[in-house]
Amino acid sequence: MLQEESDLSLMIAQIVQKLKGSNLYAQLERQAWASLQKPEIRLESLKEDIKEFFKISGWEKKLQNAVYSELNVYPLPSHPAAPPEHLKEPLVYMRKAQGSWEKRILKSLNSMCTELSIPLARKRPVGQQKELLNKWNEMGTDEPDLSLFRPVYAPKDFLEVLINLRNPNYENGDSLSFRTHLGLIQVPLKVKDIPDLKECFIELGLNTGQLGIDDSTQVPPELFENEHVRIGQKVLAEQDSAAAQQYIRQGSPTALRAELWALILNISSQPEDILYYEQLKANVIQHDLLVDSLIYKDVKLTASNDDYYFVFEDYLYQVLLCFSRDTSVLGHFAYNSASPPKSYIRGKLGLEEYAVFYPPNGVIPFHGFSMYVAPLCFLYHEPYKLYQTFREMYVRFFFRLHSISSHPSGIVSLCLLFETLLQTYLPQLFYHLREIGAQPLRISFKWMVRAFSGYLATDQLLLLWDRILGYNSLEILAVLAAAVFAFRAVNLMEVTSLAAAEAVLADLSTLKVMPLLQIFLFATIT
Repeated sequence: MLQEESDLSLMIAQIVQKLKGSNLYAQLERQAWASLQKPEIRLESLKEDIKEFFKISGWEKKLQNAVYSELNVYPLPSHPAAPPEHLKEPLVYMRKAQGSWEKRILKSLNSMCTELSIPLARKRPVGQQKELLNKWNEMGTDEPDLSLFRPVYAPKDFLEVLINLRNPNYENGDSLSFRTHLGLIQVPLKVKDIPDLKECFIELGLNTGQLGIDDSTQVPPELFENEHVRIGQKVLAEQDSAAAQQYIRQGSPTALRAELWALILNISSQPEDILYYEQLKANVIQHDLLVDSLIYKDVKLTASNDDYYFVFEDYLYQVLLCFSRDTSVLGHFAYNSASPPKSYIRGKLGLEEYAVFYPPNGVIPFHGFSMYVAPLCFLYHEPYKLYQTFREMYVRFFFRLHSISSHPSGIVSLCLLFETLLQTYLPQLFYHLREIGAQPLRISFKWMVRAFSGYLATDQLLLLWDRILGYNSLEILAVLAAAVFAFRAVNLMEVTSLAAAEAVLADLSTLKVMPLLQIFLFATIT
């Protein structure tokens, strides 16, 4: 009991400290001073009167949303004496593996830098600055020669690292229960089974209305859809983040989705937010980074060739180039197992006072990175709103898909959850694919690492991402991946090679996400 109180006190203190540095704190302070001029604020009951003023004026709700947002992001409390690296990742072997992976990425980046004789960063000449500014809204028409650039890594490279991950305490295979896991991931992490998942995703049950099922043409809208929209409008009117997060577990109406996501992510469109975006844009105009070419190359290789997203090419450049300059993103490394790469001023290698983070946000893009942004372009048409939403989605969720950690929403746990579900509930299929050299994870990994972006139809992808936000968890990605294999099980049982299995699962664009999830979790498995 005392430990729980201590943990709670520590968490409150840390959240208060974080909020003190925010725009909201400054706004609340200004409002409190301004309220002193009001006749209803009396000196003898000053504290209570100001609290009442905040409640009536809506500022209390904004403060509650900010606290709720921090609670969603903030890691679980650890022992006060625990070192900072335990907050990033408690398991030593995971931290070491992540460190080794980062060294490989940096080696790849540096070798490219050396081969092409291109600096990591340089100031653009004035002429180039003017040219870039003039074509800011049509960067997609630019065709720079990117033939010599290559992605720093692709998901398949990352998968090989995860396959070779081992806990040194289990090197001799002394864990009998874990030896029975025949998948590619061989680390002993606790993952949920079907009963746990049913309990976790209870709102996806067969008796609960769902957008993605109950808004189909066969179901009259008055039975569910109309009422769901009405409740959604009420949630938005109340401006309550917690209510919005609960509501979106049943899916978001298309017309309300942009506002609901912004409310859940606690995104405000204040003048200072627009100014901050413009400052990032100015940094892009002034300085050319090597990672800019990696971003261009990635967009050209992925989103530009996608039937849904090619029209948003300009938006993708704008958002990703600004993202690479955003030093506020560095804050998420406090709870990310990864660490931001450092670069040193020429001739000062190893001297910390001459070190800078590179890129400024600490995130090196990989092949497919732009697909985290592309679906959001359907929701937000103002670049600064699109940018804010992507940044919040990244620091809450997407970073976990390309870093090595033991977190339940981390990619290692998702891979293990996927393989465990298949091996436990579809054993014949799992063993068949394994015997023919088509380990299921080799096919599904690319879906999960991209959060299915670029694989599902956009309307279905947004319904899936509704649930990621609603449950504040990425575990649903592993469940969906297993559900896809279950759906195509009959065809997969007939294949005799990895190529044939990949062909069966090559096109997911016709799949309906919610029926697949409901059937897999609640209908066919006991």
